[in-house]
Amino acid sequence: MAKQIIWSELAHQDRIKNLEYWIERTKSNNYSKQLNKLFEHTADLISKYPSLGKSTELENIRYKIVRNYYFTYRESNSRIEILTIWDSPQDPDKFDRIISRNPNQ
Repeated sequence: MAKQIIWSELAHQDRIKNLEYWIERTKSNNYSKQLNKLFEHTADLISKYPSLGKSTELENIRYKIVRNYYFTYRESNSRIEILTIWDSPQDPDKFDRIISRNPNQ
């Protein structure tokens, strides 16, 4: 049975930021639409198969690589919380700080 997907505020902001970046860069929304569908598909897959992503040193936190993005999420008994959609060329130390934050922040 698929688990409920919850998008954190940070993940929602990351998603919008990444989609807007590609609209600006390509002067079209075609790639952003495809990327958004890929994000939705990944969330759907994770909801059905939570252990699909690679585990991290942090308890219950996994990530799935989606093109150049780390799709980071936390699994609980009844849901999956998408924590962030991290563009991989960004500072890896900043990524470590973000995923290790308190889940309620």
